[in-house]
Amino acid sequence: MDFATGTFYFFAAILIFAALRVITARNPVHAALFLVLSFFTAAALWLLLEAEFLAIALVLVYVGAVMVLFLFVVMMLDINLDRLREGYWDYLVPALIVAGVMVAEMTLILVGRYFDLEGMPIPEPRPADYSNTRELGLLIYTDYVYPFEIAAVILLVAIVAAIALTLRHRKDTKYVDPASQINIRRQDRVRIVPMKSEPRGGEEAK
Repeated sequence: MDFATGTFYFFAAILIFAALRVITARNPVHAALFLVLSFFTAAALWLLLEAEFLAIALVLVYVGAVMVLFLFVVMMLDINLDRLREGYWDYLVPALIVAGVMVAEMTLILVGRYFDLEGMPIPEPRPADYSNTRELGLLIYTDYVYPFEIAAVILLVAIVAAIALTLRHRKDTKYVDPASQINIRRQDRVRIVPMKSEPRGGEEAK
């Protein structure tokens, strides 16, 4: 076993352990932290596969943005853990099916790599000046430009739909119109009321 293979199995073991802790940890903050660990480990596996751009994107997007938001929400909200655990074991069978499919796929990939089965794609080593970022950009904006644009439109529609579903016009909400605040005169804000002067208490006594 060479160094690359040993490193792969080391990171794979950490990734499996972190993924298991995500779904078994009772504390949601601990589960989110284990999910951060699994993202970092998956990024390390992407680096082993010579996919540096995907590894950096995984760390920046998911760990740097999404998981920070998850941790903020989990730590700020008062989550009822007993309610979250209701029906937990009802999803055991679908979870086992999905996990079994994923394990079968990874087993086929590993078996095809080490035993050289016919029809199994084996990646060839890339030259030193190879850039996966450039190749990914060429594929996205040439061969897959229409699916990429369709996916972008679908995500935009989903964002607009989420905003429209959560938008509520409440009657008791105080609303301030900046245009009406600016378009006003001095006479409308300040009114000078003339009043007669009154004598002081000492003068009145005299």
